[in-house]
Amino acid sequence: MSSELGTVLRIGVFGESHGRAIGVTMQGLPAGEAVDMAALEAFLERRRPGRNALSTARVEPDRPVFLSGMLEGKTTGSPLCAIIENADARSRDYTEFADKPRPGHADYTAYLKWGGAADMRGGGHFSGRLTAPLCIAGGIAKQILARRGVAIGAHLAAVAGVADEPFPLLPTGALFDEIAQKDFPVLDEAKGKRMQTAILTASREGDSVGGVIECAAIGLPAGLGGPMFDGVENRLAHALFGIPAVKGVEFGAGFTAAAMRGSEHNDPFRIGADGSVTTETNHAGGILGGITTGQPLVLRIALKPTPSIAKAQRTVSLSKHENAELVVKGRHDPCVAHRAVPVAEAVTALVLLDLILEEKREWI
Repeated sequence: MSSELGTVLRIGVFGESHGRAIGVTMQGLPAGEAVDMAALEAFLERRRPGRNALSTARVEPDRPVFLSGMLEGKTTGSPLCAIIENADARSRDYTEFADKPRPGHADYTAYLKWGGAADMRGGGHFSGRLTAPLCIAGGIAKQILARRGVAIGAHLAAVAGVADEPFPLLPTGALFDEIAQKDFPVLDEAKGKRMQTAILTASREGDSVGGVIECAAIGLPAGLGGPMFDGVENRLAHALFGIPAVKGVEFGAGFTAAAMRGSEHNDPFRIGADGSVTTETNHAGGILGGITTGQPLVLRIALKPTPSIAKAQRTVSLSKHENAELVVKGRHDPCVAHRAVPVAEAVTALVLLDLILEEKREWI
């Protein structure tokens, strides 16, 4: 099973949801890069479970412990390793799933692949819990990029059919920071309240809802990436699909482009006020031919509803080889999308930093 990412900046995620700890390794980090621990912990706090009724009741402090690669608050150039110790696992809630796989979850496919040997308590290595160490790595990457003028931000674009306002044509770092400070990461507060109502309603009914996250990166140099299989979209999509529950990725206008004419979708080039080449619109999402244009990079990811729901579901008994019914107990998110907003930022930052290091950009 591969849980590794990157070429120059190589990321490895390890552990299981109910194991002793989960963690991440980072190889290829530039040496001497300062890490603001307070800022990193604030970033992890945005993803942390147990904060309110909108997420799982599992309470985890999610404080990173650095085992290597960090000295006096700076990267050393050697492999960095950080862990987060699990503190609030209730494994007894998952005993039944070894025989009765949850519909929509990886219980069945893990059983097929490893013959029941995988630790699937809490979802095991497939759990959204593994995005916590991913956010350690991505949070560090965001800090390194920010010092070079690259800012990355995201918001909850839609939940249960309720859509937030999209990012403006030219989002700013100040806007990203404003969203990051909010308890619920949306642009339009009224739309955010409607989303929260939909999440809580589904939860009361023993159900769950999905959502869409919009993520953007500004300050990227033009000319980053390559054609065909090594394009910026390719690298980002490969990594973003590694986030548990992600079922779709699109860039710029995305699937909407299929209903547009070329005259609508093409972004007219213009000379900007500072003399640089810019575009009047950004349906391309800041990427043409797999290469960055210098405009904001804009992507969206679609996350499915949480498969662990309290409603009775049809499944099978693997031991008896017969049809069965399953009622999932325990603590689960009625919607994972709002907690995945910083995860989208983290993964985007890791891919972009890797691309920049790979091309040996002078400004890095």
